[in-house]
Amino acid sequence: MTIKRGTPLIAALAATLLLSACSSPDTDDRRVTDGRTSEWDKNAGAPEASAFMNVTAPKAATEVKGAVQINPQEDIYLLSFVTSEKNAEGIAEDLRSEELLKANKVDFAPDGELFKHLGLPEPQTLKGARSAGVCPPCVKDDRRKKVQWIDIYVQALKDDQARVYLKAF
Repeated sequence: MTIKRGTPLIAALAATLLLSACSSPDTDDRRVTDGRTSEWDKNAGAPEASAFMNVTAPKAATEVKGAVQINPQEDIYLLSFVTSEKNAEGIAEDLRSEELLKANKVDFAPDGELFKHLGLPEPQTLKGARSAGVCPPCVKDDRRKKVQWIDIYVQALKDDQARVYLKAF
């Protein structure tokens, strides 16, 4: 029997592939999915979404809700609360978007039903909601280095109140 040159390398590669195929992911890691689906992190809510976005709901805000959806490629962070119209405008301004909040054309929810998880309607579907989006690294917002994009929607309510919807990844 003759052994060809390169056979040990092929054998080592095959053994490595076999071992890695047999190993299982750490099931305690919240980031483990089957690679095709998304799931809601049961241990994450408004504090985690707020920390990721570096956006704090005002102290007087009510109905503060948040969630984190774990996805195969990028996680989605949701945060919503009711505050004064003035505070909502300030939060939008603090995001440093190149565009001001503008009237949102009522549309279907292209991302599925994310805010439904929080018991809220999708902001894209709300008549009269205003929106803006920002890429924090693009506007050199060092406070949000890990955030690729933030969408903000502001829905005017009665008595100078507004619901703020924030979605980030």
